[in-house]
Amino acid sequence: MSWLTNYVRPKIRALVQRQELPENLWAKCPACEQMIFHRELAANLNVCTHCGHHLRMGAKARLDMVFDGALYETAPIPEVPIDPLKFRDKKSYATRLKEARLASGGRDAILVGHGRLGGIDTVAAAFDFAFLGGSMGAAVGEGLLTAARLAVKHEAPLIVFPSSGGARMQEGIISLMQLPRTTIAIEMVKEAGLPYIVVLTDPTTGGVTASFAMLGDIAIAEPGAVIGFAGARVIEETIRQQLPEGFQRAEYLLEHGMLDMVMHRHKLRDALIKLVGFLTKREASAA
Repeated sequence: MSWLTNYVRPKIRALVQRQELPENLWAKCPACEQMIFHRELAANLNVCTHCGHHLRMGAKARLDMVFDGALYETAPIPEVPIDPLKFRDKKSYATRLKEARLASGGRDAILVGHGRLGGIDTVAAAFDFAFLGGSMGAAVGEGLLTAARLAVKHEAPLIVFPSSGGARMQEGIISLMQLPRTTIAIEMVKEAGLPYIVVLTDPTTGGVTASFAMLGDIAIAEPGAVIGFAGARVIEETIRQQLPEGFQRAEYLLEHGMLDMVMHRHKLRDALIKLVGFLTKREASAA
């Protein structure tokens, strides 16, 4: 009996019981709702293999995609006061920051890198929407200033990938002050005669749209990206009219002259290499 209990029964249970699978093996496309194996999705640059929908990317994945051989140096961003207003809703702002840092592995919603793009010295800054909705507070403002100063120092073009819900409400007026600060940062780059390229990703809204995101010498967007200031529902309630189909989508903005191009993610790096080479009058290669 002990042989049946101790040996046979566990073997049978192991065969018939459902095996526990690790979490996050699959991702669900928000457009076609198909399930995609996460490794397959990552290998396809977070573009749905079924319908071509562009899912959001983290800041590190963006920089890895852009720089030659995914080789670059990350620029340290100056420390800023944590929770300067002692803001609290359901949780304290300090707690939310701590949780976001643990979940994302980053210090804030922006990452700045310095490397080569097509063999040309380039500075790039990318937002991570997973970090408090990519919201712009003092740290993000410092990040854009760091990127601009680095570009001027190395006489390099600056490329920015915004993905944000706008200014960070937990920092109040401090977050709103980042609008003029980031605008001044971009002016530093332009006064130095250096190219400034913006790649608008989903979503780019609020105070980010109202500042540095719409100041690019070249404005590119990814397919289907939501780009605007206020949300469509808020606009409809304000003007009491129904908005056109596709309003605030990248394709609609391109049609109405707000963008220079809408570029598929798979073609984006090659397009950036050509633009950087043309704007800097340097020879670029698709390395």
